[in-house]
Amino acid sequence: MLPAPTARLRFREMTESDLASIATLDIAATRGAAGWIEWTLDNYSQHGFGLWVVETHGGEFVGDCGLTMQEVEGEWHVEAGWHVRSPLRGQGYATEAAAAVRLTAQESGIEHLIAIIRPDNVASQHVARNIGLVLEREVHKNGGPALVFGADLQPSRPAAG
Repeated sequence: MLPAPTARLRFREMTESDLASIATLDIAATRGAAGWIEWTLDNYSQHGFGLWVVETHGGEFVGDCGLTMQEVEGEWHVEAGWHVRSPLRGQGYATEAAAAVRLTAQESGIEHLIAIIRPDNVASQHVARNIGLVLEREVHKNGGPALVFGADLQPSRPAAG
């Protein structure tokens, strides 16, 4: 499972050789860049998806974007996540990449997609809304408040009757 290229971006699996690039991202994780890559590689093997490296068609590293499994209030969900290098923010890359990831999730049969976003991360809230996610609830996650945006990706089936 890998998103199709977009007008400006392409996706590929993350590898250990991406360490220097991943280190340029503001990843709010205690894992560090090497731990981030290790976690991503584990996601690929366990779930068949994870965060993918996002590059321009010319090969410039933009960030990462993809799908991970996240626990929210005792339930596991598929989450779309994205990180764009600071100098490239505000150019629509996150929305472009996240829209491709959302489509990949839908085409893969994922029923519900979420994005977990800190209340002060207004830019990511815009990305979530731009790809059709709506605010579902506020939770406490990883030591602080978080907003859970989400959307059903598959048409609901009529109840048997």
